[in-house]
Amino acid sequence: MAVDHSRRDDEEDINLTPMLDIVFIMLIFFIVTATFVKETGLDPDKPDANSGASAPLASILVGIAEDCTIHIEQGVVELGAVRGVIAKLAAENPKGSMSIQATEKAPARCVVDVTEEAKAAGVNDIIVSTEPL
Repeated sequence: MAVDHSRRDDEEDINLTPMLDIVFIMLIFFIVTATFVKETGLDPDKPDANSGASAPLASILVGIAEDCTIHIEQGVVELGAVRGVIAKLAAENPKGSMSIQATEKAPARCVVDVTEEAKAAGVNDIIVSTEPL
């Protein structure tokens, strides 16, 4: 009696197609639901503050260095172009807030100038980031 081995091999194969479908669906799910961290491109030493409260994550992050250079979206922006850049970012998320992360030795005039430009761009929810005491 002859045994047909080719038929037996076909029955023992594992179909990997459904497993690959599920893996790709999970990959797409994790990519779509991932929250990406925004950074200013500047690692400031923030000033200390006696009063302050935790704030929700801001959608616009602005960094101000000691030499008054302004960092937005990991790029250096001149003061004259700040209003346009912030207006563009605010249009992407109209309900979002803005966080200013200035170094401890950054001139207060630069923080005020950036705040005024942000208000002129239509952003009213502005947070200045500090370290708690």
